[in-house]
Amino acid sequence: MELLNKYKGGAKKGYISKLDIEEKPLDSFFDSAYLREKYPPLPSPAEVELMRHFIKLSLMNYHVDKGMYPLGSCTMKYNPKINEDIARLPGFTNIHPEAPESTIQGALQLMFELGEFLKEISGLDAITLQPKAGAHGELTGLLITRAYFRSISEERGIVLIPDTAHGTNPASSARAGFKVKEVKSNKNGILEPKSLRESMSEDVALLMITNPNTLGIFESHIRELAHILHDHGALLYMDGANLNAIMGKAKASDFGVDIIHFNLHKTFSTPHGGGGPGSGPVAVTDKLSSFLPTPTIEFDDEKYYFNWTLKNSIGKVSSFYGAFSVMVKAYIYIRLLGADGLEEAACQAVINSNYLLTKLREIYRLPYGKNCMHEFVLSASDFKELGIRTLDIAKRLLDYGYHAPTIYFPLIVPEALMIEPTETESKESLDGFIQAMKNIAKEARDEPDKVKQAPSSTHVGRLDEVKANRELNVRW
Repeated sequence: MELLNKYKGGAKKGYISKLDIEEKPLDSFFDSAYLREKYPPLPSPAEVELMRHFIKLSLMNYHVDKGMYPLGSCTMKYNPKINEDIARLPGFTNIHPEAPESTIQGALQLMFELGEFLKEISGLDAITLQPKAGAHGELTGLLITRAYFRSISEERGIVLIPDTAHGTNPASSARAGFKVKEVKSNKNGILEPKSLRESMSEDVALLMITNPNTLGIFESHIRELAHILHDHGALLYMDGANLNAIMGKAKASDFGVDIIHFNLHKTFSTPHGGGGPGSGPVAVTDKLSSFLPTPTIEFDDEKYYFNWTLKNSIGKVSSFYGAFSVMVKAYIYIRLLGADGLEEAACQAVINSNYLLTKLREIYRLPYGKNCMHEFVLSASDFKELGIRTLDIAKRLLDYGYHAPTIYFPLIVPEALMIEPTETESKESLDGFIQAMKNIAKEARDEPDKVKQAPSSTHVGRLDEVKANRELNVRW
């Protein structure tokens, strides 16, 4: 007790040194008109009250630590806490972006090695880590494409995009100055060589394709599609949003891909919601490597350094060198799993997805495919005659404690429910989701109003969708 009393109120007893700089009144620094006359009425809660407040807020929200997040096409997998712990090390968080290369060799080594891992995973030859999102990676790849064709005195202006594509694909293409031409999928939900041949011309720069596609189906003709493109002098771009299904099992280079972007914040576990954080590195074949943004990160057997000398570079596409904290988390994830672990994760993602599909296609319609890769798309169109829409089903899932899957996408599926369980969900978690979907289907027939009025157990009920979009209110 004597020791405790000794340090109680230590500042008053001289145990904490006094201020050793001259004290000046505030009005010598600020105009007195801007100074408060009274202290603001700030709350002074006890630590236990503060903790309970934030725990209560966290329970009101939905997040991947709380439950399953089956958001199709977005791979919202669990983020291991070791990723966060290491990304928060002072040696990483306190780095100044303009620090000399000699003082940040560890950070440069991490970025270089991450790039080497991604090159190995994709099979491509060179990489940039600068883009800060998937769409940013798309734009970077398209700018590289434009620069490449201009370097060989060709002004190709068309990008071919499947009707199953992510909405960012046509948006990025238009932003890069290309015209977009849609290519129709066949009755099985994939592109056929015949359709591509009919769409080809000397003005086609590249085909942007996601494989597996957004229906969760593998594009089985992709090698032949690549040959058709290359025979016409065009390029093949692969959107890497669905890489979680094939990492460790197949490489983009196996398909004839020229450019791919990675979503570090999807495939390699970094959480992403509310607009960030993200990272979208872009890998290319050797003939496109000189067009990458500068600087790239290189190693000369002695030191890591920034290479600013790429002769055909499109220039910087990001402030400094990219989303470093996201890179750290992706690096840790890859190092912990290793090659065998990445392959196992892909296999488990596919197994989980097919398990859900097998159980749910008896209740909800499956428009395309008999099985799937890491995700699948059901249709709730059979419930429209009951006055039930996909949106109603998604809202009702909240009452059962599950985040809704992606809805109304891809557009070729009416009343679409796009579901991706990821590899990090257990069988018990999947079974709970299956039961919830079965219960909602039964309620749609027996108690439709319960579904139409959902959610009823959440802290905020159903919003007016139009009003919520026009008058965004992020405070509660």
